[in-house]
Order: sequence, then structure tokens, then C-alpha cells
Amino acid sequence: MSSENSLSVVVLAGGISHERDVSLRSGRRVADELAAAGHRVTLLDPGAGTLATILEAGPDVVWPALHGASGEDGALQALLGARGIHYLGSGPHAASLAWSKPTAKILVDRAGIKTAPWISMPRETFRELGAGGVIVELAAAVGTPSVVKPAQGGSAQGVTIVADESDLPRALVDAYTYSDVALVEQKIEGTELAISIIDTGDGPEALPAVEIEPVSGVYSFEARYNAGETTFYAPARVSDEVAARASEVALQVHQVLGLRHVSRIDVIVDAAGEVWFLEANMIPGTTETSLFPQAIEAAGRSLADTYGALAEFAARG
Repeated sequence: MSSENSLSVVVLAGGISHERDVSLRSGRRVADELAAAGHRVTLLDPGAGTLATILEAGPDVVWPALHGASGEDGALQALLGARGIHYLGSGPHAASLAWSKPTAKILVDRAGIKTAPWISMPRETFRELGAGGVIVELAAAVGTPSVVKPAQGGSAQGVTIVADESDLPRALVDAYTYSDVALVEQKIEGTELAISIIDTGDGPEALPAVEIEPVSGVYSFEARYNAGETTFYAPARVSDEVAARASEVALQVHQVLGLRHVSRIDVIVDAAGEVWFLEANMIPGTTETSLFPQAIEAAGRSLADTYGALAEFAARG
């Protein structure tokens, strides 16, 4: 890329969320690929003077690689937008919708997309109604096996597969470590797929689905970020018909939630070939084991060219 077309890009990575280390790894990888594409990159770990630093630098575009609330709940996007700073990713309203797993499930369900039956349970409910009774009703309503997860957050932190009702209290405690609201949903058995969406100016496009096969059977935090603990298939080992249906669902979710530029939509395909929505991620991870870069490479594209094209489109506003 000629220096005339080179962009000034600030990549935000790190922050103070539980996913700080993952964010730092994502940010470094993005910064390296953008530099390889010929852009001028500043990697910035957010702190008290971050907004002033960005305003003073006047970058063409900001690329948030912040995982967790500091980058994905919409607050950062609202502040950047208020000052007219262009940034990659969804706007504040869409970000807040995707950040709340129960909200995303409600909107997706209303759009006619399958998602597992669930109950969202605030921590305060146990104090008001009594833990014993609430546990019994949750188990009866959702059944087992079930999945308990924080209502906000990523990287599978605080997520537990509950095989027996007796495991439910501990699973809820783990979820409440990361959020004041837990999501308890029926576990759908099947093949887990991640479908990444990109838009470099010609409209949202679904990349090849990546199939996830954890060695332990659970796609935990360790299985996501430790090499060798998960086998990935990119593209996924599913029929063309199932792959097309999963892509269609992912694109529909992207649109229903109002997401922009990039997203990763996680789904489960059951034995009958039905596609069930799990959750949406508006800032997909870009570490060496992350699903988003695997999808780009499965599409026969280079990371540098793709990240560069995304930054250039985002810089247009």
C-alpha cells in the first residue's frame, strides 16, 4: 500500500475486564496484520487518559480489540461516536443488545430463529425468594443437561455444563462471579459452529463456518486459548445444505441485532440439521487460536488484506 493510502489506526487492547490477557493477544495480532497491510498502527492499552490521547492523535479509525464490558457493552462506542471518531464495529445500541445474552436471545427468538429455552436469573432473586426454592424451580423449568453462563461476558468464563440438578448451585455461583445475572438454558446436543461475518463495503458476508471439537468435550476458557486443547475444522465438516443454512441464520442474526462491520455468531446444529442460535460476539477474538482469523483463512484470504479492508471501510464512517 502506498503511503498516500496508509491509514492511521489506533488499536485498543487490554483494559480491565476479566478478558484482559486475551484482549492483549488479540490486539497485538491485529496491529501486526494492519502494519503488514501498510497502515500506521498505535497499540494502546486503555487508561485514564485514553480518550484524550485518541483525540490528540486524531486517527483515521479506532479498532477496539477490547473483550468484556470495557469494549463490548456499547459505552466506548458511544463516546467515540460523540466525538466523531470513526471506529470498527457495531454502534452503541447494537453493541449493548449483543452484549446482553438474554436480550439477544429474545430478539432472535422474536425473529423466528431457533434458540434454546432459557431463564435469566438475577442474583437478587435468591435473596428475595429463597435459594432452595429457586434452584428446584430452575431445574424443573429448564431440565438437564443445561448450560449456566453469565448474562454478559465472553471467552466461556463462568460457563458450566450441568449434567445433574445437584451441580446447579455451584454453576450459578460461578456465573455470578462474572455477572449479576445468570442465564440458564437447555443444552442442545450437536455440532458447534462459529460463523464470522465481515463487511468491507459490499454488505455483510458470511465466511466459512468453523467447527469446534474440544478434546475435553467442553469449549472452556482453556480449550479456547491453549493450543492443542481443541480441534478446529475450517471449513466445518457439515453438508453444503447445513453450511448454507447456518450462514443464513448467522446473517439474519447479524441483521436482527443491527451489527456492523464484523461479528461472530455461534450456533449448534442438532442431529436433525436444525440450526440453533447460541450467542453473538460483536468484537470477535483475533488470537492465534481464535475462530475469526481461522474463518478468514478458510475463505482463502489473507489476514492482512482483510483487516486492512475492514479498517479502510470503517474509516469512511
